[in-house]
Amino acid sequence: MLCATQQIFSRLLLTTRLVIFLFFTLSTFICQPAAALLQQYQDAPGIMQYKSQHRLQDEAGYTWQVVLFKQIKSEQSAEIDLRLVGFPGVAEFVHPYSLEIITENGKLLIAEDEFAQASPSPNVGQYNLSDIIDRLPQNESLILSLPLAGEKNISLKIPQPLVIEWQWLAKEI
Repeated sequence: MLCATQQIFSRLLLTTRLVIFLFFTLSTFICQPAAALLQQYQDAPGIMQYKSQHRLQDEAGYTWQVVLFKQIKSEQSAEIDLRLVGFPGVAEFVHPYSLEIITENGKLLIAEDEFAQASPSPNVGQYNLSDIIDRLPQNESLILSLPLAGEKNISLKIPQPLVIEWQWLAKEI
């Protein structure tokens, strides 16, 4: 009888330890704080630049580099630009065409082309978001309709956490 009681007690103790271990292990994975991938550097004396850089895939499976950056020149207002870089030979931006940003509710916002005169490469587009960053919804994802050459109609989905990161970069820094 004593041996059976010891076995039950040992199993109960082992089960309790397992439950506590699983609880603490799962809580560390579930409760991770969100971390923004923001970079800061000095372009030149008196010019600071902050950027959020991510890689996203379009609906065709092509990867895009999406960089929102804020440039602050001493005693001037900040410029906020969005640079989109596609794979060379796959995507070619048409200039000077604006970038269409569509919210989940169907609201259309327009960002002006920064490379209207000349682009560093055909697969690079850059758009000024300074005037519209405050109008981006806080709790929605976005769809970017990319102005590309040819018959290509490519849209790029910007997830809601990235939109929040952009707004934080625009307002807090």
